[in-house]
Amino acid sequence: QVQLVESGGGVVQAGGSLALSCAASGNIGSMFSVRTMGWYRQAPGKQRDLVATITRGANKKYGDFVKGRFTISRDNVKNTVYLQMNNLEPEDTAVYYCNADHQSGITYWGQGTQVTVSS
Repeated sequence: QVQLVESGGGVVQAGGSLALSCAASGNIGSMFSVRTMGWYRQAPGKQRDLVATITRGANKKYGDFVKGRFTISRDNVKNTVYLQMNNLEPEDTAVYYCNADHQSGITYWGQGTQVTVSS
C-alpha cells in the first residue's frame, strides 16, 4: 500500500501564494515505481479538475485555468511532488488532492488539503 500525505494548504488573500507538497510513502518499491504525479482540485458542488501533472522525466501538463500562475515540480528520490501557486484568486478555493500513478497500475490519492482564497 502507498500513502500520499499532503501539506501546505491554508487561507490566503487574493493575489497571495501558497506552496503545497505531497510525499509518497509505504510499499512504493524502487524509486522508479512512482510514475506520473499530479494535483487535482474539487470545489463544492463541482467535479474534480486537473491542476497539473508531472512525469518522472519532468514533462508537465497544466489545467487551462492555471495560466502560468502555478508551477509543479517533483523530487524523484523523495517521491515528493510540489505545487507552487502564485497570484491566487478566490476561484482557486477548493480541496486540492495529490495523486500518483504506481507501476502496479494503481492510482493513489491523498486525503486532500483545503485551499481558501479570500477576496
